[in-house]
Amino acid sequence: MSSPDIRKIWHYLVRYIDNFLLAGIFLLMLTGLIVLYSAAGGSHARVISQLINMVIACVVMWTVANIPPQQIMRLALPVYVLGIILLVAVALFGEIQNGARRWLNLGFVHVQPSELLKIAVPLMMAWYFDKAHITLRWRDYVVAALILLLPVLLIIRQPDLGTALLILISGFYVIFLAGLPWRILAGLVVAAAVSMPLLWNFGMHDYQRKRIMTMLDPSQDALGAGYHTIQSSIAIGSGGISGKGWLKGTQSQLDFLPEPSTDFIFSVFSEEFGLIGNSLLLSLYLIVIGRCLVITTKAPTRFARLVAGSISLTLFTYVFVNMGMVSGILPVVGIPLPLISYGGTSMVTILLGFGILMSIHTHPKLVKT
Repeated sequence: MSSPDIRKIWHYLVRYIDNFLLAGIFLLMLTGLIVLYSAAGGSHARVISQLINMVIACVVMWTVANIPPQQIMRLALPVYVLGIILLVAVALFGEIQNGARRWLNLGFVHVQPSELLKIAVPLMMAWYFDKAHITLRWRDYVVAALILLLPVLLIIRQPDLGTALLILISGFYVIFLAGLPWRILAGLVVAAAVSMPLLWNFGMHDYQRKRIMTMLDPSQDALGAGYHTIQSSIAIGSGGISGKGWLKGTQSQLDFLPEPSTDFIFSVFSEEFGLIGNSLLLSLYLIVIGRCLVITTKAPTRFARLVAGSISLTLFTYVFVNMGMVSGILPVVGIPLPLISYGGTSMVTILLGFGILMSIHTHPKLVKT
């Protein structure tokens, strides 16, 4: 087979995946609506509310997709600064809900600034690396780490460890993709391992330590901290190969599952559609994430490559952590399943990220340097 034939096949495959990118996103959103109806006990109001969230998020995605990447890059610094200001405002004036100060009341709307930082931090770090020297020096990585740690520490104070970890991971992806030397990476791993006892004793709240202990042995507090994990595991296991059928899951319909519309919606899906449904759902996620990675590999500038890579890998992390959490192999940290779980803020944030990826893909000539 000649080189031109190989190139034609490759371009055909890329176009084929392109056709499935938006299709994959919309199929996941449709799946979310179907499962949400069951998880919410047949509540039409909940489904309509989520549908409105999706429409708003799609408008945001379409708007961002039509903004050239260099314009998005110019917005990185002001959006990051705005996010930090809002986090400080939350610390000073934020509303306390369920023992955490995470929301800011602006009068006409309640906002959770930490969601904005999920996009603002990777943008800011990619902007910084793009402006740095062609050959990055160790001080460039130090500055990037400080850019990352400032919002992470502010979010930990709320406290919101789950969101803080996700932002930390998304920022780490940027640093790693920028070319972090392996010796520094190994040093960070060693430092993290050494600091674990300090984090356990002084950096974590009692309920966070309890979550980890519960993950290791949920039965030690079956009616308390371990209840979430036990009921979720029962739901997933009882789904079997083909599931019990839509609206027929006993764990969800009889209100045994905690937060079935948000964090634990994957348990509802698993009970009703079983292993076959889970396989199809994972295939949809792989199609979407795979296309995102293709866009990353074709990005022509450092900024575009770092942003696209961070968004793609963070999406994978969201899926992995949520499914691991409800399956009992990871601690319960309150992370929604992308495009499936109920929630307007998370839906807008995720589709905003897709909008940035589409901008990079549809404006290749504009971002070349």
